[in-house]
Amino acid sequence: MTIAREWLAGDVLPAARLLLGCHLVADTPDGEVGVRLVEVEAYRGVDDPAAHSYRGRTRRNAVMFGPAGHLYVYFVYGLHFCANISCLPDGQPGAVLLRAGEVVSEPDVAHHRRPNARPGAELARGPARLAALLGLAREHNGVDVVDPGSAVRLLPGDPVPDDRVRTGPRVGVAAAQDLPWRFWVDGSPAVSSYRRGGRRGQTT
Repeated sequence: MTIAREWLAGDVLPAARLLLGCHLVADTPDGEVGVRLVEVEAYRGVDDPAAHSYRGRTRRNAVMFGPAGHLYVYFVYGLHFCANISCLPDGQPGAVLLRAGEVVSEPDVAHHRRPNARPGAELARGPARLAALLGLAREHNGVDVVDPGSAVRLLPGDPVPDDRVRTGPRVGVAAAQDLPWRFWVDGSPAVSSYRRGGRRGQTT
């Protein structure tokens, strides 16, 4: 059973909190791969200069404008893909960047997908590694993750207690650097290290 779309259609901050502990599962050529989300970042396009949607709707960022529950996948720095899940009511731009996860599916399949990575926490530590592990690329942009028949599905997991949730500045953004819109599970080894942003610009 997938997450209900209305759970993601509110503001990006409660949606980001909700995503912690959820499972994202993808059908890949190697088999099903799933992660438990342990680190995310919220981006709200109307008042967030770090968001891709801040300056308005384009062909690239259209998924951020809704409806909620769809993958927004983009290519960054000419090197790798990052994946987000759209939030907010239809027509209002917002998304949550998926920063890190813990593998919850068959370990051998996960290791086969990223053979050069260290086993365990390194497999999906950071948004590029998470996307690579799940095989998320340009063709997944717009995929509906709350559709039970989708190739990528967002599923409920064990709820994360409030006393294990931490918030802080987003990683690597050049604008609105001090907004505490990054959420993570305290104690998870898959959570990435904090790096303050510079001139490279927006993250999502």
